[in-house]
Amino acid sequence: MKNIKVLGGCCGNCDTVMKMIETQAKNLGVEVTLEKVTDMAVILGLGVMSTPGVVIDGKVVHSGSVPAPSKIDAWLKG
Repeated sequence: MKNIKVLGGCCGNCDTVMKMIETQAKNLGVEVTLEKVTDMAVILGLGVMSTPGVVIDGKVVHSGSVPAPSKIDAWLKG
């Protein structure tokens, strides 16, 4: 099971990323725990200066834009 956090305030892009990850995980049959982190101190503490950000199993894998579905697939399969 992958532990995935989406970092960001209350912007629409963050919600879009949450939905994309949830959908791709279901399509691939990958179990995930998905959490949205809105605390800016936590986000900055992870070194993310631009949101949305994505953290998988404690590692920042993306920040600053909505990732392509193919990128999400690669994260979930990796």
